[in-house]
Amino acid sequence: MVQTERDGKAPSPFAQPSNQPRAPHPRVGGAAVAGRVGHRRRIAASLNPTPKVKRPMRRADRLFRLIDRLRPGKLTTARKLAEAMEVSERTIYRDIAHLQASGVPIEGEAGLGYMMRDGYDLPPLMFTEEEIIALTVGARMVRTWGGSAMVRGAESALEKITAVLPDTTRARAERLRFEAWATRPLDPQTRDMIDMVEVAIKSPDRLHLAYKDDKARATDRIVRPLGLWFWGSVWTLVAWCELRNDFRMFRLDRIDAAKSLGIYTPQDDQTLKAFYASEYLCDQRRKDTETHHSG
Repeated sequence: MVQTERDGKAPSPFAQPSNQPRAPHPRVGGAAVAGRVGHRRRIAASLNPTPKVKRPMRRADRLFRLIDRLRPGKLTTARKLAEAMEVSERTIYRDIAHLQASGVPIEGEAGLGYMMRDGYDLPPLMFTEEEIIALTVGARMVRTWGGSAMVRGAESALEKITAVLPDTTRARAERLRFEAWATRPLDPQTRDMIDMVEVAIKSPDRLHLAYKDDKARATDRIVRPLGLWFWGSVWTLVAWCELRNDFRMFRLDRIDAAKSLGIYTPQDDQTLKAFYASEYLCDQRRKDTETHHSG
């Protein structure tokens, strides 16, 4: 049907029947029209982006994580494993059955939980790039600020980790440019002192210290080492001081000499846990005092 006159105006001679598709404008080609449509669609997509679908974990990676979580001596239910790995409990049961059939010594049953039998050697760990960066940076910081034994342990661990990495991941790890530099490097005596105190904490051994305070006054102390704290450039020893009969902190770079006095039996009120509790009480008293004075 041809357009008729409307509002007193004559129809255009170029008018087309209404039941036929409209032709493109003479100055605009069909490709340009399609381009404009595509451009509008891209704008709409940018304003309303399609949510990214999370890709499921590969089964091999999932099985490895499952082995890693089933540590010896730690009973874990299928529900907790499913929540941690973001899969269904049925998937966990299926994976455990597959691992058991493959010879992995997993013990337990549905409803009670599962655990790895003691003595099982886990396969080499696989690390993400973020984990490799964290381990590398940590090892290099230990190399700068740690004791001699810590440095050897960090370097040995990095060698073992690098040895089992895939080629592409190993190449990325070797390209890392993270270093830890010290304006005042640790001297060999402080490094050896870190090692000695670390051994005393693990034993646990009493130590005789030849110490100098902040005013360079010499003093002898017999201490029960509890922990090592690092303050960015200084190591301190948290210990029970037998002279003061209380907790004390000693800077390792002020210890002139140390001698082991043998193993001691820890007392409940002389542990690191007791130290934290006493520090917490001191903080609470200080806050109460400040609140009382401000009120």
